Formats: sequence, structure tokens, C-alpha cells
Amino acid sequence: MLFKNDLIRIPYTPDLTTGGIDYACRSLRYTYNRMGGSDAKRLRRIVGGIAVELAFRRHLGEQGIPFDVKGATPFTDPDKYDVSLGGHRCDLKSFMITRKKQISDLNRDLGLLLGASALIPSDQFVSAGHKNSDVYIFAFLTGLQAASQAEMAKASEAGNPLHLIHTMPKNWAKPDHWRSLGMLALKSDCEETLIVELGGQDAERQFLSKKITLKPRERMETEAGFHTLAYVHVDKMPGGQVGIHSPVLEETHLIAPHDWGNIWVYGMDVILAGFLTRKAFRQKARELPVGSRVYQYNRTRTKNLAVPIAELQPLNDLFEIVKDWKKHEE
Repeated sequence: MLFKNDLIRIPYTPDLTTGGIDYACRSLRYTYNRMGGSDAKRLRRIVGGIAVELAFRRHLGEQGIPFDVKGATPFTDPDKYDVSLGGHRCDLKSFMITRKKQISDLNRDLGLLLGASALIPSDQFVSAGHKNSDVYIFAFLTGLQAASQAEMAKASEAGNPLHLIHTMPKNWAKPDHWRSLGMLALKSDCEETLIVELGGQDAERQFLSKKITLKPRERMETEAGFHTLAYVHVDKMPGGQVGIHSPVLEETHLIAPHDWGNIWVYGMDVILAGFLTRKAFRQKARELPVGSRVYQYNRTRTKNLAVPIAELQPLNDLFEIVKDWKKHEE
């Protein structure tokens, strides 16, 4: 059973967002859009999820709780676990809360989270390779987003950071034939100079990025050797179109000002809620159909297994057990 005092609040720092953005961009080719929505929305979810993972690891280190990292999560397997506690692999499930009213209410009474649901997508839960002793840890991230054009403009005017990204269509990002895209050429109709970052894969399918200074109406070419181009990032909102040409595809892709999405997450707090072993979760869980309303979502977009947050076990209990295991090993 979980109580309000068992919830662990961790202050948010901007480096958690930058770490999440780096991962999201590198994993773009491989991640699965389970929940639907735009690419920018999907990337913001990934940014938020990685930010929570980084905050969790930081908390473990600061509290002297021994843990192992089983290698960075491969981008080809985004559901694979990273952290192991006492030899038990941990799967951190996080939920982002962005509605201002909810955030305000939680600032007054964090105990409202006890009415939320610990969710695991049904297809994830039945996938192979899990043990009954695996540990599911549930967490929340409170923070704001600037997703619409008006919100982005307002954030920019207020001096808040933006991370503007445009995801490329399938024939650029996931081509049917593996070959070089050729010498890419870029041109901008903007009045201002842009710093443009291209991200994709090289001939060996490794992540490749290249930054280019793009002056107004000047054609720039890059010999970076892209075989796929997953995204384009710019340092400021362009006032006009940006075009990218591939001689191999014989295509110029034009990006209008409204085609950029902002994936910066303006985090406030990470709240570590509680945990259950896989076996205990299965015993407590009920099926939640698509379209269900829960505290953190107006409607769920996937079929889930759900356990009330109040029925989780306190994380500090787990941390003390892990410390005790470590002492007996020494």
C-alpha cells in the first residue's frame, strides 16, 4: 500500500531535457509510435521518458543506492531495460502530466497522484524475455509543452528554449533501398542565418549528424554521406521555407515555417511513485480498454493493464532491500 509520504519528488533540471532530446533524435528511426499522434508529440514523450530515467539514476547515485546499468538501451530495442537493482532488472514506466490545472493541484497536494493508474501496454506485458522477479517502477513528470505555433512564439518571446525539429518522410528516413542519398543541398528563403543540423545514418547504419550554417538564399552542399535522413533541426524558427535536395532521390523536400515541431519539455518535477514485481503486477492488474479515462490521460490510446498507484509498494522499501543485499555481498 502506498501513502502520500512515500512519493519521492525530484526537482527538474534542464539537462534532463537535453539528454532526452539527444536520445530521441538518435532513436527516431527505431521507435514505435504506439500511442499515435504527430512525430513531434511522440518525440516529446520520448524526451520526457528519458528525462525521468536520468533523474531516477541521479537519485540512486545521490542516495548511495547501488545499481547496475546493463548497457545503454539499444535504439533498435527501445523497450529493453537499462537499470538493474540487486540483480533484478527494472523497467521504469513514466507518465507526463502537462495540464496546468492538474500541475497546480499537485503542487498543493501531491497525494492526488494516489488516484492515478500504473499502466503497462498489454502488448508490452506479454512480450517474451521477462521474469516474474522483474521490477516495474512507476513515475510521473510534471511539465509544460509549447506545441502549437502560438505557444512556440510565446515561449520564444519569453526567452524560453525551443528545440525545433522536422521529421523527414519515409523515402528519406526509411528507404526501401540502402544507398547514399548523394550530396545533399540546402537552401533557405529566410532573411536570417540558420544553424541547421541534419540527423540520419551513414553507410554502416550508424547515427550521423552534421551541422551547417545556412545563410539567406545561399545554396549549401554537404558531403556527410547520409544514407538516411531522419530529421532536420534548426536553431530558431525560420521565417521562410527551407529546402533539402537529394540528387539520388531526385527530390527537393520543402519545409514551411508551420512544419517545425518543438520537442523541448519544460519539466518541473519528477515524482517517483512506487514499484511492483512483474508477478505482483499481474496478480493485481485489470484490463483497461482503449479510450479509458485515467488521472493522467483524458483517454488511453492503447489497451493497457492497470493497477491503482495506491496499491504499489514504496520505493524506499525497495532501496533499503537493495542496500542490504549489497552489504551481504561485501
